Amino acid sequence: MNRVIHFEIAANDPEKVINFYKSVFGWNVQQWGEQKYWLAFTGDKNSPGIDGAFFVPQGTMPGNGIVNTIQVENLEEAIEKVKINGGEQVVEKMTIPNVGYICYCKDVEGTIFGMMQEDANAK
Repeated sequence: MNRVIHFEIAANDPEKVINFYKSVFGWNVQQWGEQKYWLAFTGDKNSPGIDGAFFVPQGTMPGNGIVNTIQVENLEEAIEKVKINGGEQVVEKMTIPNVGYICYCKDVEGTIFGMMQEDANAK
């Protein structure tokens, strides 16, 4: 079974949104590289839950809302299943070096979600 492993919160004003979540929930947030992308650590590794991130939306990504990312064994096969079942791919497959591959899709009602295939050797 494929599980949700990560969430992303779209933020047109990331500083404002990040400060909100830090103040309300006590999350630790750190910028990841030079990108407009901030990792959100929501608790210690011994507690249930997942970590996520904040991003500035680009192109077809939503201007607000939360995008859940689902781990899959084979990204290409998962993309085909999305299409066969009435969804569509909205952001092409991207490589995250030393992490894996990710893309974004819409379900049959237009909800955007991510799918990620882990691969520590991704370049």
